[in-house]
Amino acid sequence: MSDAVKATRPTDKPKAATNTYPAWSPRFWHGMLLGDWLRLLARNRFRVDFLRWGLVATVTFATVINSVLRIVQNILFGKKVARTEIVQPPVFIIGHWRSGTTYLHELLVQDERFAYPTTYECFAPNHFLVSRRALPWFIHLLLPKQRPMDNMLAGAYYPQEDEFALGNMGCPTPYWRMVFPNEPPCYLELLDMSGVEPNLLRRWKRDMVWFVRAMTYYKRKPLILKSPPHTGRVGVLAELFPGAKFIHITRNPETLFASTRRLWPTLDMAQGLQVPRNEYLDEYILEAFERMYRGFESQRTSLAPNQIIDIRYEDLVADTMGQVERIYRQLEIDGFETVRDRLEAFVGGRKDYKPNRHEELSPEIRDAIRRRWSGYIEKYGYAHEH
Repeated sequence: MSDAVKATRPTDKPKAATNTYPAWSPRFWHGMLLGDWLRLLARNRFRVDFLRWGLVATVTFATVINSVLRIVQNILFGKKVARTEIVQPPVFIIGHWRSGTTYLHELLVQDERFAYPTTYECFAPNHFLVSRRALPWFIHLLLPKQRPMDNMLAGAYYPQEDEFALGNMGCPTPYWRMVFPNEPPCYLELLDMSGVEPNLLRRWKRDMVWFVRAMTYYKRKPLILKSPPHTGRVGVLAELFPGAKFIHITRNPETLFASTRRLWPTLDMAQGLQVPRNEYLDEYILEAFERMYRGFESQRTSLAPNQIIDIRYEDLVADTMGQVERIYRQLEIDGFETVRDRLEAFVGGRKDYKPNRHEELSPEIRDAIRRRWSGYIEKYGYAHEH
C-alpha cells in the first residue's frame, strides 16, 4: 500500500466527535448473548484497555439477562415467527455509510404503510418480542439525543440498521471491528460476499431471514430496511427475498471519505473496548469501499429495472420531493400522493439541520480516492466535482 494511506498522518488527524457519548449510555454490545460475547472477547484475546474493563463488566452482566430473555422469547414466539410468511418483500436502502442513507430511511418511513426496525429492536433482537413494553423507554432515557458523529437525532424509537441486530444475534459482522478497533478488521468478506465460508454464509442467511420474519410478525407491515453493508449483498438479498427492491444512494466521494474519517474514530471511541489509535484508518476506508462496490456492481446485474434505483444525495437534498416521487415511480410503489403531506412536513421540520463541516483532504488522499474509486466516480457522475 502507498505511504499516503498507511496510516492517518498527524496533519490529517480524525476530527473529534460532534457530540459526546455519555458513559452511562448502553453500547450496542449490551444486546448480545453471553456465549457470543465471550467468544468475541476470546477471539481478540481479551485485549481490553484498562479503562474499558468496567464496560466489559456491564456488557457481560447484560448478556446474562439477554440470554435468559432469549429463552423466554423462543418459548413464547419461536414457532409463531417460524410460521410467519414474508408476503411483501422488504425495500432495502443501500449505499456507503456517509452517503445519506439515514436521512433517506427517515424520509421513506413517513409512509405509514411500511414499518422499520427501531434502535431498540436492533439492540435487543434476542428478546424484543417479550421486552418491548418494559425496556425501550428506559433505554431511550439512557441514550443521547443526537448521534455522536453528526447532528442527526437518535433514540430507542428511531429507525436503525439491521446489521446491528445481526451482530447482537451472534452473526459475524464487519461491525465487530468497533469492539476492538486496534485489531485487524474482521469479516471484510461480508462486504462483498466473496469467499465467505459456507457455514458462515448459511448462518448469515438464516439470521437475516429470522430477523425479517420476526419484524414482519411484530409489525404486520412490509419493511423498509437500511444497512450500508447490504450494498455488496444485493444478489444474496434478492435470492432470500424474491421481489425485494433496492434504493441505492451515492454521494461525492471526497465528502464520503472525509465524513467516514470522522465516523469510525467516533464510533470506535464510543463503542470500543480499546482506545482507538486509528492506525491504517485511511486504508480501511478505501478498502471497505472497494469491497462494497465490487460486490454491488457484480451483483446488481441480476436485478430487474423495477427492483433498483440510483439516486444522488446531492439531488435528494436539492429536490427532495421530486426524488422521492421518482423512487416510487421507478420501483412501482403506489400511493405517493397519500404520503406527500407527511413528507413535506418532515422535510420542513429539518430545514434548519446543519451538516458537519469536513477537513480539507491532502493531495495524496485525493489522488488515492481518484485512483481507487474511479469506477464509482465515473459511473455516478462525480468526475467533474471536487
